[in-house]
Amino acid sequence: MERTNVSSSNVYSIGYDANTKTLEVQFNNGSIYQYYDVPQSIYSGLMSASSHGSYLHAHVKGVYQYKKVS
Repeated sequence: MERTNVSSSNVYSIGYDANTKTLEVQFNNGSIYQYYDVPQSIYSGLMSASSHGSYLHAHVKGVYQYKKVS
């Protein structure tokens, strides 16, 4: 999945596949997680948030199923 680099103290890059509703996040420590069944609106909100990490913590973590892929 192609990801976009973001300016964040915790998040390195973010990608989204609209067909599968999969959100992929690479953290600054190199780990990559995929979150499943994430609506496009959540991805859009994440990308436009002033703090990507805070938005991820508030709206994604603990809400959507995920898997560590790397």
